[in-house]
Amino acid sequence: MARRAHPPSNAGHPLLRLNPHDCVPFMDMLFADGATGSRKMDALPSPRIMNTHMHHALLPASISDNPDCKIIYICREPKDMLVSLWQFTRKFDANLAFSDVGPIWDHVLGYWNASKKSPETVLFLKYEETLRDPVESVKKLARFVGQPLSPAEEEAGVAEDIVRICSFDKLKGLEVNKRGEPGDWANHMTPEMARRLDAIMENKLQGSGLVFA
Repeated sequence: MARRAHPPSNAGHPLLRLNPHDCVPFMDMLFADGATGSRKMDALPSPRIMNTHMHHALLPASISDNPDCKIIYICREPKDMLVSLWQFTRKFDANLAFSDVGPIWDHVLGYWNASKKSPETVLFLKYEETLRDPVESVKKLARFVGQPLSPAEEEAGVAEDIVRICSFDKLKGLEVNKRGEPGDWANHMTPEMARRLDAIMENKLQGSGLVFA
């Protein structure tokens, strides 16, 4: 959405200089700041781009029920998601166990069901699929937010430039959690733990149409 103000081919692009969290405000933290956070949110230029970990059911109606508001939900394979969440929260509690993290299925199903009900305003993406074809994923995102790439932009390789500046190789010098590699759960879970979690997720997602390979 900001590619005209900040061309992705620009060597001084904000994503090459700043932490991504500095470029996209974390809505949860703004809400936690009360009136101060509300003023900061109101001061953001339109269209506003924000990040959140909120459950869909907890989103303000001004977001969830607003036909002009686009929601993009990126979901990882459940075992990788659990490991990532566990590793992040362990920064604050080194004794945190796997069993203390979760459940995750209600959060996932909230956005999945919303995307089925309102596909024009809620886009549900699987992280692993975006990695398999990142260029097409960028084009899909651009179309979804109403900013499709023009033929000239496609010819100029704008989608490829966006993929490049968003890659982990470019972010490696910044404060990011991990490399986000699919299948990392195998380095932290026993086969029995993985089997049990797969069975739980299959049971919880039954009938929803959402499956993970």
